Amino acid sequence: MAKSQVDLNEVRKQEHEAFIQTKVDLEAGLQGVRQAVKILREYYANANKESGAASGIIGMLEVIESDFGKGLAEAETNEDSSAAAYQKISMTNRITKAMSEKDVEYKTKESASLDKSAADYTSDIQASQTELDAVLQYSKTIREQCVAKPETYEERKGRREAEIAGLKEALSILEGEAVLIQQHKNGVKDVTSLLRR
Repeated sequence: MAKSQVDLNEVRKQEHEAFIQTKVDLEAGLQGVRQAVKILREYYANANKESGAASGIIGMLEVIESDFGKGLAEAETNEDSSAAAYQKISMTNRITKAMSEKDVEYKTKESASLDKSAADYTSDIQASQTELDAVLQYSKTIREQCVAKPETYEERKGRREAEIAGLKEALSILEGEAVLIQQHKNGVKDVTSLLRR
């Protein structure tokens, strides 16, 4: 749009310069024809020699004067139209530029706001991910503590053998104690019978 405006300014400048030159030429021509008509009228009026040829020449000059006048009016009308069109396009370009600059300003603000929101969301995601990782780790630890794991055959066999060995040891201890108790009872009977005698 800026390049278009520069081009438009250049075209308008050239049009205006051409108009100025055309206007100078037409005004000079118009002034010259008017002066010629005036001189011829004075000449023929003073000489009392107005003839058909003089009237024809003066009539032709008046037509030329009229053509110069129309040309000048047309050039001025075209200049006014071009100037008005240039002003309208330039104003439109200025408004469009101002609107574009405001759009850029608003879009820049919106972009900064979106960048901040994205950064906040990224931070939230990271915090949530950290929290989720902690929860998953805790859940894994709890499951390991709460969920019964099936024993392997070797583990069951070892546990049963340990139980059997423990029971055998307990049995042997109990048998040993039973013998002592029996002996103790026999010893008490012996002591009791000794005391009775």
